[in-house]
Amino acid sequence: MQKMRFSDKNVVITGGARGIGRRLVECFISEGARVAVIDLEIEPIECDFYFQGDLGEKESLEAFSRALIKRYGKMDCLIHNGATTRKGILSGCSYEDFLYVQKVNLVAPYYLTDLLKENLAVGGSIVNISSSRWNMSQPDTESYSAAKGGITALTHSLAISLAGKVRVNSIAPGWIDTTEGEWSEADQMQHPVGRIGVPQDIANLVMFLCSDESGFITGQNFTVDGGMSKLMIYHGENGWNYNPEEG
Repeated sequence: MQKMRFSDKNVVITGGARGIGRRLVECFISEGARVAVIDLEIEPIECDFYFQGDLGEKESLEAFSRALIKRYGKMDCLIHNGATTRKGILSGCSYEDFLYVQKVNLVAPYYLTDLLKENLAVGGSIVNISSSRWNMSQPDTESYSAAKGGITALTHSLAISLAGKVRVNSIAPGWIDTTEGEWSEADQMQHPVGRIGVPQDIANLVMFLCSDESGFITGQNFTVDGGMSKLMIYHGENGWNYNPEEG
């Protein structure tokens, strides 16, 4: 029987209760890992250790890190997936709103890594979940886009600071459907691969980056968007038509 890649490994996932994070939890458990999760959701998911807490609160991060150290001692993989948005400059995103988004999306990955850095296993892996919003935007997305730009830069900075101990990489998902929804042909065909992404697409790469198979990779950001950010779409192409009078 083939040994599972993460047997006897301790894996920490933030924002693991829904969407991409939930799929990550399921995948790591299926590969033999002990998985710890922090999330705002009150109802725990199936994992080795669930901590209900707010990533935007310093006290929650400190309490979570203490519990992790007491329970596991060493952590092999740390996946910063938790995120939120409060939109942007067109919809009244206040100073407090903007700051909270940075706390959850950017400060929490830095601070939790700092709290756990002495307990990260040598040869371990950190994966930050960024977004294609780090270098492209829709209107009214400033709070989220700024945070994702920050975590992409934080990735290569941490990779250098923690060199020789753990590898640090990030993944920038594009359009990932976490609802199992039905989408139009135009929505599908704006992706060169011909479909919208699903959480498993991100989980596949996270698992690889946390495995020994990626031992020569650090400080990198990987865009996983089905090629969407590379495709130029004009009127009449890929199912899209420009009809301003319909707007």
